[in-house]
Amino acid sequence: MQRTSRKKSVLLVAVLVATALAVQMFRGSERATAKTPAVPAVVPVKVVSAHRGDLDLTLKVIGRAEAFSTVNVQARVSGQLQSLLFTPGAHVKKGDTIIRIDPSLLQAQLDQALGNLAKDQAQLANAETVLKRYQPLLGKGYVAQSDYDTYKANQGIYQASVKADQAAVELARTQLSYAQIQAPFDSVAGAPLIYPGAQVTANDTSIVVLNQIRPIHLTFSIPETGLAGTKAAMGRGSVAVTASIPGTKAAPMQAELDFINNAVDPTTSTIQLKAHYDNNDDRLTPGQFVEIVLPTTRLTNVVTVPLVALQNSPLGSFVFVANADGTVQQRMVTAGPTSGSQVVIEKGLVGSEHVVTDGQLLLVDGAHVRVVTDNG
Repeated sequence: MQRTSRKKSVLLVAVLVATALAVQMFRGSERATAKTPAVPAVVPVKVVSAHRGDLDLTLKVIGRAEAFSTVNVQARVSGQLQSLLFTPGAHVKKGDTIIRIDPSLLQAQLDQALGNLAKDQAQLANAETVLKRYQPLLGKGYVAQSDYDTYKANQGIYQASVKADQAAVELARTQLSYAQIQAPFDSVAGAPLIYPGAQVTANDTSIVVLNQIRPIHLTFSIPETGLAGTKAAMGRGSVAVTASIPGTKAAPMQAELDFINNAVDPTTSTIQLKAHYDNNDDRLTPGQFVEIVLPTTRLTNVVTVPLVALQNSPLGSFVFVANADGTVQQRMVTAGPTSGSQVVIEKGLVGSEHVVTDGQLLLVDGAHVRVVTDNG
């Protein structure tokens, strides 16, 4: 029993000694850790320079594509539609023959006019020959003055008849030329409104609609409050208009403003504008919706930064400014108007600072940063 009790006492002492050593080692490690300063985390960020210069404010509206010119093709002569020489929905070139009217009746009218002209020319030639034969006889008294006057009058009558016949021939020839209808400009043909075999009435029967789409117009309306700025922009030169098709990722189209209507619509307080786009790629079709971005008022000597750089807090708007020592400063700013992806900073920046545009969620005032690029 004594031996067993003695063994337990020795074991207890050993456990206490081990515990004391472990506590001492833990405290030593804790002191060593307290003496090592924490290394601040470095946040990767992207930055851009604040820019000082001029900025055009823009207005974003919805518009429609509109044919530059539209023609409802009608025949200038009556007759039976003989053939359609265009493909519906396809391009036709200026001067191409696209429609033919049956020329039979028109050709007959021309032949008749030519016959009348030939007859009257022959009669005129005869009258001139008779007049020339009797003129010397008049002076010798062999021909009465009254007969000579009759021969001379006949010559004048046939001369007038020839002129009338020549006009009739020209008219008939012109009418015959109307049996072939040419495209008045480069355009796209619509669906035929009538088909070969149908009877066409001059200046009444519509055959096809042609739309000129190269160039094409972009038609839109802006509030009358933006009219003054738009006119001022046109006064400085050509005004570039950006257009895009909603729901697509294609690059925006660059058009040019070329029309401001002469009156404001009093029911909507808007005014109609038009811009032209060359449309050589056929991206736009008349009637199609487009999103229009129009520059209006020009601000001069202002500081701008990307809109993504601007942050908000209960105290107001701010940006993070990257310092040369690798830290950032939280700078309170006063934001002004926006234009596209840029925002005007009315107060808080002078225009030479580098502002953070990506990585702001991990930043606080004085944080350490590492500037990265899109390539890493």
